[in-house]
Amino acid sequence: MNTHDLQAFVAVVESESMARASEKLFLTQPGLTRRVQNLEKTLGIELLDRQSKPLKPTPAGREVYGLARTVLRAVDDLKAVASPDTEPSGEFRIGVPPFLSELALEQPIDFLRNTFPKLTLRVTAAWSPGLLQSLEQAKVDAAVVLLPESVALPEGVTSTLLSRKSMVVVAPSAFGLADKPATLADLANHPWVLNQDGCGMRSELGRAMAMAGLPFNVAVEAFGSELQLSLVARGLGVGLAPPEVIARSVHAKALQVLDVPEFRSGLNVWLVHGALPSRLARPVALMRDALAERLAEDEVRLAPATPTRKRRKTS
Repeated sequence: MNTHDLQAFVAVVESESMARASEKLFLTQPGLTRRVQNLEKTLGIELLDRQSKPLKPTPAGREVYGLARTVLRAVDDLKAVASPDTEPSGEFRIGVPPFLSELALEQPIDFLRNTFPKLTLRVTAAWSPGLLQSLEQAKVDAAVVLLPESVALPEGVTSTLLSRKSMVVVAPSAFGLADKPATLADLANHPWVLNQDGCGMRSELGRAMAMAGLPFNVAVEAFGSELQLSLVARGLGVGLAPPEVIARSVHAKALQVLDVPEFRSGLNVWLVHGALPSRLARPVALMRDALAERLAEDEVRLAPATPTRKRRKTS
């Protein structure tokens, strides 16, 4: 089996077009077509639904596509072993949680692209438990996960602590709840605006409410911090957010941060990966350092602007 045929088929599936795939591989369309046909002949199955627009793989073709990408990544890894000083190339599959993609991912991605232009970045967004599962199943090469401080990482992964992020309870200013510390019982009187199931902080909050024997009413599940804060600002409920996100929100003036002594928690931001091929060692190290720097910058630059009630003196 010719890896060039696999490469041609993968390019067609990802481009959804023979014309775009041929441009990507610098091949003529007849030459590209021959490569795909060679692969179909070798496997004895039809890989493309040629009647679909845009061009799509058949059910068997989708399975072959996943396996072909695995083979091509393995070929890249073998080349890197043979030539360890060459520029990293091939795929780098990164898993990130939605919060991080909103707050701190842009600059590290720019660094990766500028430093390793031959590397193809594939970024997947998911909640941290799902990202850890994807890492165990080798569906991503590295992941950034946000876990409550009380939650340990699974065994067998290499981890670097990038940052610690506090999480605060936020309410609309109109609720007038910030005059004194709030209790979990106070919060039980209001609905919540939170992430979908799978979010670590939502699970942590749910456990705290359950242990206190209090109802936990999630009124709105919304994807994305800014959408959640807009709903909280309009009085649909109370929510959870990092201070940095609140500070940069256009709704900051309509929000108040609550002091909840019974629920003071935070998130550890970890970069995790398994055994890496040598070609990804430098990209992972660059991503680690760039993310840590970006998260530290946000903490210094944005945290002081967080809307909150007047601080009390502490001993």
